[in-house]
Amino acid sequence: MRGLLPFYRALNALCNRQVRRRAGFAGSECGFSGTVSVSKPQPCFGLLFDIDGVLVRGKIPIPAAKKAFQKLVNSQGQFVVPVVFVTNAGNCMRQMKADQLSHILGVPVWLSLSDRCFCYQITMDQVMMSHSPLRMFKKYHDKCVLVSGQGPVLDIAKNLGFQNVVSIDMLRESFPLLDMVDHNRRPKLPSSPIANLPTVEAVILFGEPIRWETNLQLIIDILLTNGNLSGAHQTQKLPHLPLLACNMDLMWMAEAQSPRFGHGTFLVCLENIYKKITGKEVKYKALMGKPSELTYHFAEYLIRGQAVERNWKQPITSLYAIGDNLMTDIYGANLYSCYLEERNRRKNSKAVAKMATGTGSSAALPQDNDHIENTWESELAPPSATSCKSILVCTGVYNPHTEVPTYANKCIKETVFHGHRDFRFDPALVEPGHIVQDVADAVELIFEQEKFVPQ
Repeated sequence: MRGLLPFYRALNALCNRQVRRRAGFAGSECGFSGTVSVSKPQPCFGLLFDIDGVLVRGKIPIPAAKKAFQKLVNSQGQFVVPVVFVTNAGNCMRQMKADQLSHILGVPVWLSLSDRCFCYQITMDQVMMSHSPLRMFKKYHDKCVLVSGQGPVLDIAKNLGFQNVVSIDMLRESFPLLDMVDHNRRPKLPSSPIANLPTVEAVILFGEPIRWETNLQLIIDILLTNGNLSGAHQTQKLPHLPLLACNMDLMWMAEAQSPRFGHGTFLVCLENIYKKITGKEVKYKALMGKPSELTYHFAEYLIRGQAVERNWKQPITSLYAIGDNLMTDIYGANLYSCYLEERNRRKNSKAVAKMATGTGSSAALPQDNDHIENTWESELAPPSATSCKSILVCTGVYNPHTEVPTYANKCIKETVFHGHRDFRFDPALVEPGHIVQDVADAVELIFEQEKFVPQ
């Protein structure tokens, strides 16, 4: 598919230049970041699309996705509302994911009446990977970090700002005696450690690896030796090295009829092995990817950036998150909406307090030390959105024909929670605002609710 990407990009540029000549436009080529803007109407909402199970199944587009994009893209190939594709995938960089989506969804469309065609190119600024928020964790960028996952993990880490990166394969090469589960990969002759790597200072888990036993073994080794594999395990040493994990999906939907293991399943294994050995819980410095609030905060930041780039004057006050997984997409959207509501409540209460004191200053007011104070909040501007509404589609993990957990008189009936260990189960958080058949129905519903008629 990579070999076809230059062809599609060239075709995109050719079609868009043709549209501009015939329509009388001038300036840069069509695309979201182009200089041509549509002055009316101006949206005050943004869309957060999950990818797997909503737009595609593996590499196969869901038919409703192209129907939805006919409403989302105008005749100049521009998105009529701010759009961010929020995926828990972490095995590639944003640009590659944008190219993949453009290839799968961004086919040329001919306007039959005018004999014109247009293409739309999804940009990396419209893509939110599970690891995207790691750009904000600058305190770790100059530390030696071990990265686990698959794909170009070293390139991904360096692109995110990490300067000193070690992979699992690099550990295996330096300490060949540590990977012993697969008899065929054991050293044939006695060997000594080749200790030419710096001491690991933090661990980053991008996504599910290919060889789980190797990654589980070496990550546990790193945690129990405080980053120095030349030493023995120190099971009583606390705390362990900083651990940052991306993508908590227990399962995800590809081409198969049933969901497949995700990185969340790998995390369950890691957490239980560590606890079995030490008797203690693994502690994370950060969990990102849906349903983490920081992921939605970063996505909202990207939404605002697109609105500014298009010179849309109205602030983006509403977000709509379209997904197929109750435990990640819906839970995360509802959790972030609670965060926005609480933030707005605190903001309003501060304003009332300022008016009451007559000082117009917050110096005399109590500080919000009990509020969430994280690195990511200080890195990004405050959100303009006041709500994040969840919409569940039936084309992925969620199956409308299976029994949905029910709750009577607010008493939780026994059910299975597929979310991460560190996220509490709240029945209200897994209740979608709307359930629709597919993404085309979701877009139609949103436009109706917002009374938005694209031109």
